[in-house]
Amino acid sequence: MTAGGMKVNKSGRVVYLTFPGFEKYGFVRHAFSTRAGGVSGGVFSSMNLSFGRGDDEKNVMENYRIFCKAAGFGFETLVASSQKHGTSIRRVGKENAGTGIFKPQDMESADGLITDEPGVTLVTYYADCVPLYLIDVKKHAVGLVHAGWRGTAAKIGAEAVAAMAREFGSRPCDMAAAVGPSIGPCCFEVDKPVRDVFASVGGIGSPDGFIKDGRNGKYHINLWEANRRILKEAGIPDSSIAVSGVCTKCGQDVFFSHRAMGAARGGMAAFMEIKEENDGN
Repeated sequence: MTAGGMKVNKSGRVVYLTFPGFEKYGFVRHAFSTRAGGVSGGVFSSMNLSFGRGDDEKNVMENYRIFCKAAGFGFETLVASSQKHGTSIRRVGKENAGTGIFKPQDMESADGLITDEPGVTLVTYYADCVPLYLIDVKKHAVGLVHAGWRGTAAKIGAEAVAAMAREFGSRPCDMAAAVGPSIGPCCFEVDKPVRDVFASVGGIGSPDGFIKDGRNGKYHINLWEANRRILKEAGIPDSSIAVSGVCTKCGQDVFFSHRAMGAARGGMAAFMEIKEENDGN
């Protein structure tokens, strides 16, 4: 079963999405959560993976344990971002395990995480913003990036590609990427000031390709296309960039959406790791 360009996976009550094109990279495990399969109630029902929103932290922690077991990640290997809608990219390793999950955050801000260590699971948070998955298929390194509209306009995807080149010697031509579920061009309506920010982004072609005039002075931004162009400009081959095409606001029965629900909601998470050699899956 597929949703947009993604595969729908079910394990018990847990439902999560993966990119079929990543299956050929056997050293990588990745996932994007949905609302299904957790223990949280009310506006957090049920697989809420966001701390600090009013849900009982015991529920959130249990949700992580349930999700990790269903999707094949080790709970003890999780390393979470500290997101501020910026462009900071942080390299992490096994010494950071638990950060932001069962250990306090130890960083001021990092909207992107990269690693080349097996058994380190990168975690970033979402409720309409864009997850970017990056794989260096030669050096066996990965990155996971939270691209809100500000981060997208500031080309955080390109920042992550540059960070992987700097830290691991990654070459963009050896990389694959995916643009995950987020608010789609159908629903991301903005005023002129935000439109003007995107129109001024250089190096990614005509803004007509990702900005559409709407009604009553409103505009629709295609964050998927903007991020695809940014990753392509950074050197990743066009043929190696997948786009989910899954809108979280349209699918608010399946996903948490800030635009649809406001602040009273839970959140999803993206996960990515390099498998350890003794991993049989």
